[in-house]
Amino acid sequence: MSHPYTLIGAEMSPYSVKVRAYLRYKKIAHSWLPRFQNMELYQKHARIPIIPLVITPADEAMQDSTPIIDALDPLVPEPSIHPDNPALAFLSALLEEYGDEWGNKIMFHFRWWDEVDQAACSLGLARSMAPNGEPSDVNAIAEKVRERMTGRGNFVGSSAETAPLISKYFDRLLEILEAHLTNRKYLFGNRPAFADFGLAPQIYELARDPSAGAIIQSRTPHVLAWAYRMLEPHNEGDFETWEDLKPTLQPLLADAGSHFLPWSTANAKALIAGDESFSVDLAGETYTQQPQKYHARSLKVLRDRYAAISDTAELDPILRETGCLEYLT
Repeated sequence: MSHPYTLIGAEMSPYSVKVRAYLRYKKIAHSWLPRFQNMELYQKHARIPIIPLVITPADEAMQDSTPIIDALDPLVPEPSIHPDNPALAFLSALLEEYGDEWGNKIMFHFRWWDEVDQAACSLGLARSMAPNGEPSDVNAIAEKVRERMTGRGNFVGSSAETAPLISKYFDRLLEILEAHLTNRKYLFGNRPAFADFGLAPQIYELARDPSAGAIIQSRTPHVLAWAYRMLEPHNEGDFETWEDLKPTLQPLLADAGSHFLPWSTANAKALIAGDESFSVDLAGETYTQQPQKYHARSLKVLRDRYAAISDTAELDPILRETGCLEYLT
């Protein structure tokens, strides 16, 4: 495209990294601008205070990573991020949502839970805000960032009660991903799918932070390679069939069916009921947090994607076996 897009984001924002990876994969000409060094442009176009922000060649603004990709994909359909097989395409969309919402819960918890992560990440954010600032000024910014971000744990369900559970979720996710990625470059084969753009950026951010990064780097080399490969993904072959993917991808879908989808459904019900908090049984353990408004909307979008499939004869058995189907209908 002759007139480039503008992407305003931050390296420590998984959703910014996600959209940047998509633009790179599609070879969509764009400029990558750090938010804090481009606040005037950002504030001119942003409707809500989130990143990433994409400004189109027509000077129109787009926010929220999944809607950005959904809007751009028909304009640049190749190389496709969606398998031709409708069942696989939906599974990819399901795992994209899993990455955006469940993966982010894990990432946010690890980034702001332990002292070492709080110190490192707040300083990293502060330096991104003031790249040329004096150390004393940057440290002062870091303290404010740390205070603000550690106070947001309840927003994603990070608490003393849930910390041991989230650590288990993380260990299980890495175990599943390492087995699946040992013999393939991307989640659905040798080219990135929608799912990769949702989940890999969360893992990339985890890999950059002290505590989670040490775990990933020491235990799961194939997961680490995938997360960094997704910074600039390439089409290196075809999507695989479900028969080839099933042995190691089914456990990831089962994790969505036993954790992400029941949590997301309980969250939506709590919002409708006006509850201040909710508890949900996830694989035999009770998880409690405050409800989150955005996730109820994203669950509806996922259900709408499922409802739009004209023939689910191939898809439904997969969803039923992995415990996902009951939460989508």
